[in-house]
Amino acid sequence: MVAANYVSENAQPSAGLLSESSLDDPLWVEIRYQAKSEADREPSLRERLKALILNESSLEIALANILDDRLGDKRGTIRKQMEEAQPESLFDQSLRADLQAIKYHDPAATNGLVPLLYFKGFLSIQVHRLANWLWISGREMLALHLQSRVSEVFGVDIHPGARIGRGVFIDHATSVVIGETAKVGDAVVLFHEVTLGGTGKLRGDRHPKVGDSVMIGAGAKLLGNIRIGDRAKIGAGSVVVKDVAAGVTVVGPVAGQVANHTAP
Repeated sequence: MVAANYVSENAQPSAGLLSESSLDDPLWVEIRYQAKSEADREPSLRERLKALILNESSLEIALANILDDRLGDKRGTIRKQMEEAQPESLFDQSLRADLQAIKYHDPAATNGLVPLLYFKGFLSIQVHRLANWLWISGREMLALHLQSRVSEVFGVDIHPGARIGRGVFIDHATSVVIGETAKVGDAVVLFHEVTLGGTGKLRGDRHPKVGDSVMIGAGAKLLGNIRIGDRAKIGAGSVVVKDVAAGVTVVGPVAGQVANHTAP
């Protein structure tokens, strides 16, 4: 708990983002400790780590700073909107579940600091959560602005209308596309170049609905208003245009080919 000593004397808690448990948040304490260690080890990053993380009082504020910095927004748009959204959303629980999912699934993620700073799949999901809140609130233009910036900076295109659960991990993330009416359940893992898209023939509800604990391999294309059952696995490069039952693995260029019915 030594990391509690690293709070800047000048740090001012934000009423919108500082929850009652922020100073007793094990994940936040861990990340601050890692940031302090890296600041001591790498002097060239010291001021950056102080400005983004060490001078702040909660994980949510640090995330907002990082997103504004990565998206090149000197006006602090993300931070302002997160403060407005905070107690209405469940952003903080989702944020922590997403970080824990990375630590669970990715052997390259040895701590929470690196994903928070650099993993574009994780960062894209966090911006999407805010964009989705704006979209639902009727602020479509700002939501689309955030979508556009994420697409430009991170190479990930998630429509603000899409619904994404907790504990979702997008590995590498480059060229991931998720359409407006898509739904992604909890504990889902997607790899780079995955598309949850439409067929181009329908309007309205036209994108895939992905259940909980689904794995979708690199380059897989799921097209149309189809259902992917819980714990299903979609092989890399597969094209899926029909429903997939729970626990089933499908592979191949036309993925009606079933490889395994016994997913755990």
